[in-house]
Amino acid sequence: MTTSVPTSQQRPGTPSGTATVNYQGKSIELPVLRGSVGPEVIDIRKLYGETGAFTYDPGFTSTASCESSITYIDGDEGILLYRGYPIEQLAEHGDFLETCYLLLYGDLPNATQMKEFDRAITYHTMVHEQINYFFRGFRRDAHPMAVMVGTVGALSAFYHDSTDINDPHQRMVASFRMIAKMPTIAAMAYKYTIGQPFVYPRNDLGYAENFLRMCFAVPAEDYKASPVLSRALERIFILHADHEQNASTSTVRLAGSSGANPFACIAAGIACLWGPAHGGANEAALTMLEEIGSVDRIPEFIARAKDKNDPFRLMGFGHRVYKNYDPRAKVMQKTSHEVLDELGIKNDPLLAVAMELEKIALHDDYFVEKKLYPNIDFYSGITLRALGFPTTMFTALFALARTVGWIAQWTEMIEDPAQKIGRPRQLYTGAARREYVPLNKRG
Repeated sequence: MTTSVPTSQQRPGTPSGTATVNYQGKSIELPVLRGSVGPEVIDIRKLYGETGAFTYDPGFTSTASCESSITYIDGDEGILLYRGYPIEQLAEHGDFLETCYLLLYGDLPNATQMKEFDRAITYHTMVHEQINYFFRGFRRDAHPMAVMVGTVGALSAFYHDSTDINDPHQRMVASFRMIAKMPTIAAMAYKYTIGQPFVYPRNDLGYAENFLRMCFAVPAEDYKASPVLSRALERIFILHADHEQNASTSTVRLAGSSGANPFACIAAGIACLWGPAHGGANEAALTMLEEIGSVDRIPEFIARAKDKNDPFRLMGFGHRVYKNYDPRAKVMQKTSHEVLDELGIKNDPLLAVAMELEKIALHDDYFVEKKLYPNIDFYSGITLRALGFPTTMFTALFALARTVGWIAQWTEMIEDPAQKIGRPRQLYTGAARREYVPLNKRG
């Protein structure tokens, strides 16, 4: 295959050259598309029609499934941008609802827009009272993610006035409802599993502060989160708000491509996020730190990690996309220290293990060569535990934060004129045609 070199800068998403594919004696020209940043893309939509052949790409790691203007990742350089803004700047200076507005609408809001958006989300945080009774169908020991999948999927039965995906107003209402109600549902899932009564949201509190109160207040005693803890949770939400075409986002888009209602699509995303290889990684990282236990045991586990015959893996290191230091991990490291200091947690053994592991990962030849840098999961588990959440809630908090990213991606897909129902192909390796043999004649 050969590729022509573009001769001029063109609008992102338009052909900037061609690639020539030679197959079975036939030569075909495929357009090469250029994004605003990042690698060029060979448009293979006509490949099957002109050659009768598919491409083979397990996991779609070399396939662009859509055109998007929401999030950009440069894994080699350790860059993550939301609508062009570096994640570090948003996490340091912005708040979560401001980030939500950015992801949904493409630009940061002005003061008037922010006030209106904040009010719209705040006044949608209550859920239909009948949902309280819906919760009673779950066992008390149900995993919060199981409750989240079921409850969010059921929202279309409670809010059927915002399920018409062809109506822009209904799409907007559904989007606002999910961003607003997800903290309430997540807090209800937590309260249900620990046997405590639900706590209703309050309109005079910020997004993260409200969520913390719904989780930790009880009728006998109210809960007021310190600004440091609320701010830390805001950062966690911002850092997890979107991450390009990952497994759960692709699931939301694929479900949405069939015309499914938005509540069902987000429930599908939550189900995918539940997987330990995706949203459960921070829980796995914390479990690993607890298994190591103390700094003096680190050499033993480092040796095991380097041993190809040992199944042990260091969780929280490396990333499928980032081949450099995860930019979110830098923010999360600082946030972890702030939370532990605020709560007076001194000499935390897990943090000591984490710090020593980070030092090793950044200087040990084995880790440097394999680019196994600490990722966001490495620090977020410690922080969430310090805030008072059990490990079973970690992925539910991830789903809460990622909801806005899923909605932004779903909306972009619905409004994309090139969108069509997802239909991946396959490399079939099963039996060729064979004839049915009656049971009494089979050997």
